[in-house]
Amino acid sequence: MPDILISEAIEGAAVDALRSRFHVLYLPDAWKSPQLLAEKVRDCRALIVRNQTPVTAQLMDAGPELLVIGRAGVGLDNVDVDYARQAGIVVAFTPDQNAISVAELAIGLMISLVRFIPAADRDTRAGNWNRRRFVGSELYGKTLGIVGAGKIGYLTARRARAFGMSVLACDPFLSPDNVLLADLQAELVTLEEVFARADIVSCHLPALPQTAGLLNSACFERMKPGSYFINTSRGKVVNEPDLLSALKSGRLAGVALDVRATEPPQLGELESMPNVILMPHIGAWTLEAQDRVTVAICEDITRVLEGRPAVSAVHQATPQRMTAR
Repeated sequence: MPDILISEAIEGAAVDALRSRFHVLYLPDAWKSPQLLAEKVRDCRALIVRNQTPVTAQLMDAGPELLVIGRAGVGLDNVDVDYARQAGIVVAFTPDQNAISVAELAIGLMISLVRFIPAADRDTRAGNWNRRRFVGSELYGKTLGIVGAGKIGYLTARRARAFGMSVLACDPFLSPDNVLLADLQAELVTLEEVFARADIVSCHLPALPQTAGLLNSACFERMKPGSYFINTSRGKVVNEPDLLSALKSGRLAGVALDVRATEPPQLGELESMPNVILMPHIGAWTLEAQDRVTVAICEDITRVLEGRPAVSAVHQATPQRMTAR
């Protein structure tokens, strides 16, 4: 009888260590079939997922022995966290382990946008040598707007400061005297001010009911002509038709998206625009981040199954669920 079901591609030394202590059922494609998931989770005490497995109330009910769900990553939009809490199931996640990788990607996208790196690469590969066509801008002296100043937003802003950028931050959970804002010499402002004053806006919002479509035409129409927008958080926080309109009108000089409202997306106008950089949600996909994420989630799963509290739990750190075992 398996102890742990892993329903997505999660591998490494930490998973091997789990196998040495527990019976692990590794089905990396199980997330594609709700029926298979429900069947295989039935006798498991733990479920480990990334962001593709829909961990619904129905799935949790299908696994009456479930004590802990491990989300190998930071976003929890694929997990019904409220139902898990009601059911007494621990939800463990990895809130900090991939933050450096995502922040570094955000900085890389900024540089790629203002220096036209993808377009210049494509043009040069075509046999051209158009130096004057790709006159870009420096990050130095520009204003970066951070929407969502959590760990990733903070690390992105900290790296931007090293380029000589000034920082505006928008986050309803921060106070003006927050020590991290002081460290960044950042100004805490409203969402409207971020979009009106920043040369580059970088989004680091979670996917929540209150953030769905939050960044829309009311935001993009406030931006300076020639400004840039980057999203490495969750695609559903952006109204993509409104973003496309801002690009087509010339309000935005460029956009970089690592995430989309639907993943994978249908091909559309964004994919054909030369001033748009599109990535397949790879912010956390570095060797280092994935190793840290896997180690952290496997350690928390081990702790819970051995009767100890999880280190990084969303609600309760120990299971409250009554099972047959």
